[in-house]
Amino acid sequence: MTVFLVVGAVGVVLLLVALVVGDIFDGAFEGLSAGFFSTEALAGFLGALGFGGAITLSVTGSTSVAVVVGLVLGILLGWGAAKASAFLHGDGETDTVRTSDMVEKIGRVVSDIPEGGLGVVSISVGGHLTRLNARSSVPVPAGTQVSVTQVISPTAVQVEPLFLP
Repeated sequence: MTVFLVVGAVGVVLLLVALVVGDIFDGAFEGLSAGFFSTEALAGFLGALGFGGAITLSVTGSTSVAVVVGLVLGILLGWGAAKASAFLHGDGETDTVRTSDMVEKIGRVVSDIPEGGLGVVSISVGGHLTRLNARSSVPVPAGTQVSVTQVISPTAVQVEPLFLP
């Protein structure tokens, strides 16, 4: 029983370290299925293996059954922790703001947009403030709210004012 309790305690300590320090095995398991192996997943596996095995051993008195139950619980909780960790950390796909994400977003003109020329707009997408060159079908003074209607290039968008002065 002591071995199970020690393994469970190691899992709890590892989880506390992960919460305070972060993923200490970051990159250590890159070659294996990415995202599944994390400090949180290992901590969940060890905690469930240890404490589940200790509880099963005290109920059944059989070490073999305790090991099997501990392993099953460890795998299930480790898998759940890996999925939760991957969800909370994000996959990085939505972290980068792309110009195509700007369509239909509301922004504000920073420098006047002259007729037939380019000005500058400021748009916030996903918490990222982005400044882009902007063209409009009508002249738009600085400070006017605009809506992005089209992406012209990676650094320029077509906008239309929300309210004409």
